Amino acid sequence: MSGNLPTVREAVLYESLNGGRVRCGLCERRCLIPPDEKGVCQTRQNRAGRLYTLVYGDISALESRPIEIKPFFHFYPGSSALTFSTWSCNFTCPWCQNWHLSKSAPEPKKAKYIPPEQMVALAREEGDQGLCVSFQEPTLLFEYTLEVFKLGKAHGLYGCYVSNGYLTLDALRMLEKAGMTAINMDIKGDEELYRVYLKGAKEGIVWRNARAAKEVGIHVEMIHLLVTGLNDQRNKIERLIQKHLDHLGPDTPIHFTRYFSAYEYHRPPTTIEIMEFAYETARDAGIYYPYLGNVPGHRYENTYCPSCGTLLVERTGYQIRGEWFKDKRCPGCGRTLEITG
Repeated sequence: MSGNLPTVREAVLYESLNGGRVRCGLCERRCLIPPDEKGVCQTRQNRAGRLYTLVYGDISALESRPIEIKPFFHFYPGSSALTFSTWSCNFTCPWCQNWHLSKSAPEPKKAKYIPPEQMVALAREEGDQGLCVSFQEPTLLFEYTLEVFKLGKAHGLYGCYVSNGYLTLDALRMLEKAGMTAINMDIKGDEELYRVYLKGAKEGIVWRNARAAKEVGIHVEMIHLLVTGLNDQRNKIERLIQKHLDHLGPDTPIHFTRYFSAYEYHRPPTTIEIMEFAYETARDAGIYYPYLGNVPGHRYENTYCPSCGTLLVERTGYQIRGEWFKDKRCPGCGRTLEITG
């Protein structure tokens, strides 16, 4: 700890350089941080040649939520996870839906600290089956997450992230070892969108990390917010679907989510026509489990057998209204379904 503030602790992934500078190794921005300065995410500070996280256990939001709301549709369906977050972000999306958290820098002297042991105890008291870091970029809670997931795993709780997918491979491996069993990665769009709107970030990092997570046995689902005027063009959707197939194969679910005006981006909501185009193009291209989000009551929220089309799970919003399968097999054709847990 630093200065007796429980949320300020030395970071795990960094290297010390000449002149008192440090190189952060948490996300692929790999910020080069001079003394007394912070990285892009505003949660990592160089103090006398050592890198510190300013948000260890600084919890900005906390709530038990159904796993479907993340969204995870093929990971412990029907379960709930104690979901929590901290402050700020390493991305700069002007359309951010949770900007009140992601656009706020941490203030360690005002932090609401929850020890890892207490977080796990809360999950067990609430009857949750897992722990989920969400609402804003979970990678920024890295050191804290390592301890929470480790303790949760010892009590039979799963651990998951809802992330922009820009963490380093070192961070990903450490999370998997600690007990992270699922990750939902948000693919924003093409290389141009990442360069222009996300301060030079690179699209390929997200696909690389999603594939790496899947290769080590982490359950992966992808989400793509279709933002009006930015990434909702048909050719861009077709290209993204092909990249999904190339990197993750047909069995990894993809959720196309409808955009609504937020923060500094105020175009009209994504049209239902383009939402349905995305779903149908993904299905016809061979993705087994495409979904639509933020369109409550739409038939494309449901799960259908990719072999025979039998309705398997009916949903309204994030609530499961009915399930018609047993032992992860389709009752219509007997196909084994890709479901974890």
